[in-house]
Amino acid sequence: MTDWIWEYEGYDPADERLRESLCTLGNGCFATRGALPECAADEVHYPGTYVAGCYNRLPSDVAGRRVENEDMVNVPNWLPLRFRLPGGPWLTPDAAPVLDHRMRLHLASGVLERRTRYGLGDGRELTVRQQRLVHMADPHLAALRTEFTAEGFSGDLEVEAALDGGVTNAGVPRYRDLDGRHLTHVHTGTAAPDTVWLRCRTRTSDIRIGIAARLTVDAPVTTRHEEPRAVQRVRLRLTAGRTTTLDKTVALHTSRDPAISDPLYAAVERVSRAPGFDELLESHLTAWDQLWRRAELDVPGEPGRILRLHLFHVLQTVSPHTADLDVGVPARGLHGEAYRGHVFWDELFVLPYLDLHFPEVARALLRYRHRRLEQACTAAREAGRRGAMYPWQSGSDGREESQRLHLNPRSGRWLPDHSRLQYHVGSAIAYNAWQYCQASGDTEFLHTKAAEMLLQIARFWADAAVYDDRMERHRIKGVMGPDEYHDAYPGAESPGLDDNAYTNVTAAWVLTRTLELLDSLPEPRRRELVERTGLDGGELELWEDVSRTLYVPFHRGVISQFEGYGDLAELDWDGYRERYGDIRRLDRILEAEGDSVNRYQASKQADVLMLGYLFSPDELRSLFKRLGLRLEEDTWQRTVDYYLRRTSHGSTLSGLVHGWVLARARRAEAWKYCQEALRGDIADLQGGTTGEGIHLGAMAGTLDLVQRGLTGLETREGALWLDPVPLPELSSYGFVLRYRGHWGVRLRLAHGRLEIAVPASDESPIDVRLPDRVVCLRPGETGHLLLAGQG
Repeated sequence: MTDWIWEYEGYDPADERLRESLCTLGNGCFATRGALPECAADEVHYPGTYVAGCYNRLPSDVAGRRVENEDMVNVPNWLPLRFRLPGGPWLTPDAAPVLDHRMRLHLASGVLERRTRYGLGDGRELTVRQQRLVHMADPHLAALRTEFTAEGFSGDLEVEAALDGGVTNAGVPRYRDLDGRHLTHVHTGTAAPDTVWLRCRTRTSDIRIGIAARLTVDAPVTTRHEEPRAVQRVRLRLTAGRTTTLDKTVALHTSRDPAISDPLYAAVERVSRAPGFDELLESHLTAWDQLWRRAELDVPGEPGRILRLHLFHVLQTVSPHTADLDVGVPARGLHGEAYRGHVFWDELFVLPYLDLHFPEVARALLRYRHRRLEQACTAAREAGRRGAMYPWQSGSDGREESQRLHLNPRSGRWLPDHSRLQYHVGSAIAYNAWQYCQASGDTEFLHTKAAEMLLQIARFWADAAVYDDRMERHRIKGVMGPDEYHDAYPGAESPGLDDNAYTNVTAAWVLTRTLELLDSLPEPRRRELVERTGLDGGELELWEDVSRTLYVPFHRGVISQFEGYGDLAELDWDGYRERYGDIRRLDRILEAEGDSVNRYQASKQADVLMLGYLFSPDELRSLFKRLGLRLEEDTWQRTVDYYLRRTSHGSTLSGLVHGWVLARARRAEAWKYCQEALRGDIADLQGGTTGEGIHLGAMAGTLDLVQRGLTGLETREGALWLDPVPLPELSSYGFVLRYRGHWGVRLRLAHGRLEIAVPASDESPIDVRLPDRVVCLRPGETGHLLLAGQG
């Protein structure tokens, strides 16, 4: 492994799913897992391809109930390419002797290279080298170059390339009781002597899919149609010591693509116009080079290598091509079928990074939310609420996609799923919209779509808050917090918790920011908004009141995760670790024992501490002050200590948040959690989940940890605010930002010094605010700043 190459050596079936996820190639429009082209889907291999925003809804009978689920569709497989000696079995690593096997993911170029040496007996060997790309310049193209080299023999090799429409969604074992047959009307045909095509559609969403594949080889190509497969065969004449090359070029379109009418026609036309592999590779490299310049990140050592891999996968999932699409941020990327490809709150960890590098992509992802504002308002009305109630899980059209039942693999039981009570997703959307506008200076979006979303989300929180005469406070009842372990009080007949601290404080923040925004709007726009939404003075007075009186529970001198949390039983943490070892999914362990995590002071991931992730210490104190509460430093320190001892880290986001918070609260322990966040996917710390798709929020969050967490970077009041807290283990690093029209602002922190270089342009100067001074940097200037306390 080098700084720019992620390499796996040797073949191990147990690691194959993990490697396939981490070797996925994509371009923001579609992605293909890093499976070996000669291997079909089975218990070891899973060659999935996923198109951003391509969903389908199917009913299934589960545990005696009829349930309906919407899934990101595994579209027809364009990869298949297998080979054998005439009359012999097809060669795969599972069926033939493997003398050497290497997979190399070239991060700089977005190319996956594999090299396998098969032993054929009697001193004969066949070396197979492949280069694969999913084109970053043309988001509808992919290509596979295969080179065969015979050693110790000369003779024929039969090669079969195919497009396979017989795929299903079967990549996640716990979903296999659900119907995964999403494709129908599969047809194949021939477009040219070297080109075949496949078309199909999704069963209920009726998305049409067209794929065309062109085979380039110095030998005759024969075609057979074995529906649901289009098959091309060629017999190669191999000469010992010489290499024979075969290229497969593929075009993929769906009816969701802009500016096309017929996906099949578009795919056939595109593949016929596509240049050869070498020229495709050249334009692909140029596109990746441009991305890396905009997202430049210089972190030394092993952390830097992992961060570069994380950045690679973020760019493959939400690339500049995403700006043209109606898609959200799938929590598991375009890398697998876990979470069914749904959009959760993970964009809370992704958009802050994009805001300062690819603001056009962040804007597009927020427009995905805005287009579904009407559906969120409908959901609120159906629940008897005003405003917008965004779903916890989103898919194609803004309906709530959270499952009604979920499987505990440890007990084998299907259990009720109440995660749709995580209404705090609305606050995350508001936070992202506000942060984007602060970073980009996009006042047009702030005054239009952002204002419309914030207003309706604020309206929902004000309507959800119930005044308690005894407490003289507003309360929000019947919710779930980010923790996710707790969905009800012990023995309660109905789900939901009261006064989740994170939910209430972020609701207060939404109400406060929305009131500020309404005050700052130009009068004509404010009038339009008031007329369109029926907003009146009485409602604004309520918002002001609720924003100052929402109840935040405390117990024993710390912030309570929710009202009554401190009354729950303490868990025997040491005993459970001794019995089970890995207790990250403590909820599953307890349920399998016939117990419930609802009874205990135990959290899956950061909940209260998420407040320290979203808000700087000053802003958090200000929020509590507005609520009539004092948040002293020692209170926050006690709160951090309290939940650290009671969190099992059952989410990849948990280590990230704890590392972020501890960087300011207790620096000596921060690196332990930062390392867990960095290693979450590459080491598969969640026990097999990475093979079902990477954790995009955690990957993007580690990038943002360097970008904002350790620098204390905030974009507010038209300035860059910086308050660095360098960790001893990560005391020297640099990166590039795009800030309010300035392309390529360079920041470097090293040895207690901060260097900021603003590129030459005709933009306005940048105000940089440190805790002890304000510096104004004009375009073309570089500031060298000694940090306070550094000598």
